[in-house]
Amino acid sequence: MDPEVSFMLHCDPLQALGEHQIHVEISDRFNRQSFPEIEQHIEAVWSDRVAKQPWLFNGAKFRLHSAVLSVIEKGPMAEQAVQNLTHSPRGEGDQLESADKSSDRLAKDEQSCVLTLQLGLTCYKDYLGTNWSREAGRLQSHGQNECADPQAFLAQPLGVGAVVATADGDVVLLRRSQKVAEAAGLLDIPGGHPEPKMLCPEVSEEAICADLLQGKERAVVSEIFSSVCAEISDEVNVPISSLSKPVFMGIALNHTSAGRPSAEFYVRCTLTTEEVRDFYRHGGPEAHESTEILFLSRAKMFQLNECAPLWSEMCPSAKGAVLLYQRVMPDC
Repeated sequence: MDPEVSFMLHCDPLQALGEHQIHVEISDRFNRQSFPEIEQHIEAVWSDRVAKQPWLFNGAKFRLHSAVLSVIEKGPMAEQAVQNLTHSPRGEGDQLESADKSSDRLAKDEQSCVLTLQLGLTCYKDYLGTNWSREAGRLQSHGQNECADPQAFLAQPLGVGAVVATADGDVVLLRRSQKVAEAAGLLDIPGGHPEPKMLCPEVSEEAICADLLQGKERAVVSEIFSSVCAEISDEVNVPISSLSKPVFMGIALNHTSAGRPSAEFYVRCTLTTEEVRDFYRHGGPEAHESTEILFLSRAKMFQLNECAPLWSEMCPSAKGAVLLYQRVMPDC
């Protein structure tokens, strides 16, 4: 795999997850670990960046501590049925092959996958001073030594990204502007971050804490999923009503920013490729973030790899999403 990206986890082929299959646990136990030296470094980095870019905004973000994909048995008859089918007499090849296929179907019918995300809170300032800092490698070593977790002292803001397929089956890619802070000029998929502020509109960004989100776990999941469509609409300028409900494919890690996680989704759009292109040309709320829209056919998406010329033009988040799409959505 490309050294810029890896998978934290991924769904099985054709087993992408819907919103009802995602659960979250929210606690300040899942926040970034701290020590005085790194806090001083974070403040110094932030002060320097704000002096150069006074428009920077320190928004709250969800911090991904861990993610666990579990298989839940849906029916008590599943195991016995599979056992009965697979214990066919030797020599009856056709019957055994049929039993294998039937047991596979039963296993899928009688099982359901559930993803549990353990979330804390972080912010953009902490991200710049940890994941995106020259000290990131040292922080990872310190985390491994002190906490047996190389990410313990990193911000690890949870991002979202979407492989968007038009009604013609083409996938949307955007050329990032030269003015953006990361991956300028490279190809990306629509994406961004779910916003804790959406769940605490009456509270300042700095005052948002895990205690305020207790009892709002389903709303957090809803924000994660709705933020996917909001980002697509803002960046591509298509109506949210033209987008299907996102399905979760997996979590990719961006190693150019010390393993920053991004949840990657698949979304269908009811508009044709030309209709999407026309909406994009009219500009949207985040039109300044990209300069060009490109479309790749499904066949070309499955041909993308490290040897493809286009691969070197893609930013890590897009690479991770493409690799997840190839693995999880082979027939979509």
